[in-house]
Amino acid sequence: MQADPIIADRGEFVDALHSLRQGHVLVRTSESAGGCVLDGNIVYHSYPTLKRYGLIDEFPNPQGFVNASYYRLTPRGRDFAERACSAWRRQPMWQRLAVRFTG
Repeated sequence: MQADPIIADRGEFVDALHSLRQGHVLVRTSESAGGCVLDGNIVYHSYPTLKRYGLIDEFPNPQGFVNASYYRLTPRGRDFAERACSAWRRQPMWQRLAVRFTG
């Protein structure tokens, strides 16, 4: 039996890291897939991995919605995002496209 991949959708994961690195905030409104939004895009798969590895952390947002949780990169997450985004940009375009199609 094959185990679930650590990163379910690598393209989405790198996009999330990139947006978080730019200072955008991940907003979680429900526990269901698609219950997170980042920079206007729905995050379907990356939240559990970001959270599990301590790359994001919740912060209080008194101006936010009552039932929403707000997350930004941790110092560890910022360092990881730097390295991951840099490695992503070094990949040839065809490899990045292949990752987008296959997850």
